[in-house]
Amino acid sequence: MKNAEMKVEGNTNTPNAKVETNEKRSFDVPFFPMQQIFRGIAEQGVVRAKDNYEKMTAASGEMADILRETCSTNARVAADYGVKVMEISGVNSNSAFDFLTKLMDTKSLSEVIQLSATQSRQNFEVTSAQSRELWELARKGVSETAEPIKKGFTRILQKAS
Repeated sequence: MKNAEMKVEGNTNTPNAKVETNEKRSFDVPFFPMQQIFRGIAEQGVVRAKDNYEKMTAASGEMADILRETCSTNARVAADYGVKVMEISGVNSNSAFDFLTKLMDTKSLSEVIQLSATQSRQNFEVTSAQSRELWELARKGVSETAEPIKKGFTRILQKAS
């Protein structure tokens, strides 16, 4: 082969090559398959979004049911607590009237002091027992209210993930 017969071609696709204004560069990727790829990606996104929306709708419905049940439990517990407070109030009022009746029947200062000491000891014992009852009722109410929320939300969050 002679030097005159050799053909030299230059690489015009170099990154530093300048593009003439009348010269157009084009990608070697056809336009139509790109549309199909983007359409497929968009359709997958729509399917995922719809699926997530349905999951969230179901989860929020379950959460609303749990909260509704919890509110009714809380209302029942509050009513029970209120009834217990009124019951205790009635017992304490009767005890106070009984004490005043006995106090009016006393004839000496020593009887008044002895009756007052006995009444004070009884009041302390009764008040301690009443406080324990109210505390237990409150603890039970909190437990009955909080446990369904805890279990329900845990179950819902596990389903959603």
